[in-house]
Amino acid sequence: MTMPYYVAPEQMMKDRAEYAQKGIARGRSLIAAIYAEGIIIVAENPSRSLHKISEIYDRIAFAGVGKYNEFDQLRVSGVRHADTKGFAYSREDVDARSLANLYAQYLGQVFTHEMKPLEVEILVAELGTDRRPNQLYHIAYEGTITDEDRYAVLGGETEAIAEKVESAWRADWSLADAVHATVGALAGPDRTLGGADLEVALLAEGSGRRTFRRLTSAELDALLA
Repeated sequence: MTMPYYVAPEQMMKDRAEYAQKGIARGRSLIAAIYAEGIIIVAENPSRSLHKISEIYDRIAFAGVGKYNEFDQLRVSGVRHADTKGFAYSREDVDARSLANLYAQYLGQVFTHEMKPLEVEILVAELGTDRRPNQLYHIAYEGTITDEDRYAVLGGETEAIAEKVESAWRADWSLADAVHATVGALAGPDRTLGGADLEVALLAEGSGRRTFRRLTSAELDALLA
């Protein structure tokens, strides 16, 4: 009978972290930022049908980077959880913080106990009301949750993109200013991104209960012109 190889827990955690980080870094980045009218989420995504950004509930959006099939399963679970909680209690009881905590617990559980961690980073954003401000929750592959108060950058060259957003960020950004700054940060100095290369969604007050809206390629091209 052969004995299994022993691997120190510290080395095992390090290997899992490196594996997840490499998978996430291969993907395209995503930026979420608070602007004058709400929250904007911008991702480099040429696909018209495979969305990185989606609506979870009335005032809540979800975004993910990394392996699409893995973060899309998380999105579906979030929609089901929000619908069930809103039906059982009230729609006001569904909030981004509790949803982000559930995601963090699940990602941490998988990272600690499963052989392969999930190669994803996700964002849960909620448009504020009179009672609570806008909320951005960044959840990493190992379950670490970060409450961002201005912007969040996920995937790809995170540090370089975050520096560009930091230098451009203003609390009173108009929609056009926010689009220009975030798209410029994603593109970098050597590329130009147009409406067909991007997926952009807003959480902003509208005429009805729902606040989530996607910008079309034509709208993006007009804002970037």
